[in-house]
Amino acid sequence: MPEIGTFGRQSNKKNGIPRAKYGIYRYFCRHLFTHSSDELPAASPFRAASRRRNLYDKPMNVAIVGASGAVGQEFLRVLAERKFPIDELRLFGSKRSAGKVYRFGDRDVTVRELRHDTDDFRDIDIAFTSAGAGISRDFAEDITRYGAVMIDNTSAFRMDEDVPLVVPECNAADALNRPRGIIANPNCTTIMMVVALQAIERLSHIRRVHVASYQAASGAGQAAMDELEAQHRALAAGETPHVEKFAYQLAYNVIPQIDVFTDNGYTKEEMKMYNETRKIMHSDIAVSATCVRVPVMRSHSEAIWVETERELTVEEVSRAVSEGEGLTLDDNPAERRYPMPLFLAGCDDVYVGRIRKDLANPNGMTFWLVSDQIKKGAALNAVQIAEWLIANNGLKA
Repeated sequence: MPEIGTFGRQSNKKNGIPRAKYGIYRYFCRHLFTHSSDELPAASPFRAASRRRNLYDKPMNVAIVGASGAVGQEFLRVLAERKFPIDELRLFGSKRSAGKVYRFGDRDVTVRELRHDTDDFRDIDIAFTSAGAGISRDFAEDITRYGAVMIDNTSAFRMDEDVPLVVPECNAADALNRPRGIIANPNCTTIMMVVALQAIERLSHIRRVHVASYQAASGAGQAAMDELEAQHRALAAGETPHVEKFAYQLAYNVIPQIDVFTDNGYTKEEMKMYNETRKIMHSDIAVSATCVRVPVMRSHSEAIWVETERELTVEEVSRAVSEGEGLTLDDNPAERRYPMPLFLAGCDDVYVGRIRKDLANPNGMTFWLVSDQIKKGAALNAVQIAEWLIANNGLKA
């Protein structure tokens, strides 16, 4: 039986990380980079949320839709890790997933089939949904009918005017204005980027951004991770690798296409970064992205160039990052210190390094960042939205 909340007991397939190495990644996150909640700025919304979790006297009834998927499993791990106040936990999935049992804390929870002809979401306070855009659109009314807050980790509602698109470090208060009872979780690459951009925006307005993303196989789901592993095994054995999840073989390769191409030559993934960034930051910021799939199992990376209204110094930007919400500065070129996905799977923050002046633009800065796109890029961001709502009495907004 899968057990949630104890990282050492997760299988290779669930995390996309060799079991023996997971403790190394957690060590890097907890001892070399991150800070305790006591070290957060006094005004930190996450400090407030942490206090609220400890004092909150009415545990939540929580639902997860798509519980058996990679993000659904990450929801369970994050909720357990952060000791989210849960009274009843209901898990939902397809007919194929129904009946699976997951261990959460001291209880066994059975996956229910997601159906229209039930009142399964009665008395639910918060529903985390990550079963695909079609499922979210189809079941949104069922999920929110009795007052549940639906925090949706799909593309279904992100650009709808009456649905807030939220990254707590940037625009947490937008979550209070949700006429349909739905809050959208942005795309993973956007989440990572705007957490860093927000710290710079506080120094000077950002006019434009150029970004190249290097996205791990896990961004395409568990089957994609399995395919990458299988391709490496096949090639090592001198066999022809099977290609299904990607347009081409990913092992020993990079693919400059994620999602389908649009009429302007950009992919849908790249246009998400343009449109979502402007909505989240309430800004006229222009974003030009190139999104690339790379043969990494977990954690995305991004190379970013920003142009600001006034010229900034490396020292200013480094200080803003080091003091920014949800950011960890890891930048010491002399000692070859910079973020890498190899060490950051399972970590909470967005890690930033290689901060330097853009030699082609006097008002430009360039930097490199890495974050676990299943965690901060999906499940953790959604849970942080819920924590912020609890801390700010916003569930009944």
